[in-house]
Amino acid sequence: MVPIMALLSREKGARFAAMANRFALSRHSLARTLGQLRDWGWVAPNPGHGHPLRPEYVLTDSGLPVGGVCDRIMAERERMGLEPAQLPRWSLPLIAGIGGDWLRFGDLRDRLDPVTPRALSLTLQQMVGQDLVGRRLEPGFAMVPRYGLTDRGSDLAAALTG
Repeated sequence: MVPIMALLSREKGARFAAMANRFALSRHSLARTLGQLRDWGWVAPNPGHGHPLRPEYVLTDSGLPVGGVCDRIMAERERMGLEPAQLPRWSLPLIAGIGGDWLRFGDLRDRLDPVTPRALSLTLQQMVGQDLVGRRLEPGFAMVPRYGLTDRGSDLAAALTG
């Protein structure tokens, strides 16, 4: 949804076929995504549609701020050289959930409910590998790993909050 909202924000609307081609989405997937965005009130069919060059879908007044945030996220992702596959489903909620804290795995899981432990573990591994999240061990009887944002991760977090 983030790339679609960013595109609609940046280009002030888009045609269905152009979005499907640009993001290599099936018609069914794009229709479901646009349906969900319409249900949330962020996207609407263009009331002025009819001319072949006019966009079929535009952001609503409540979708404009969301589209702006999505555009900032996409711009930061591109600046960092991150491909879409390098930001899995839980990556943005994870970055927002960590904030400025260094948290234990269980604390992160609680903040990101309903994430599964496996999904969180895989996302953390990938994010640590991309230098977006740092992992440090705190001394004690049993070493306690904590996770926090790196400088790169903080840059992406700043794009989330605007």
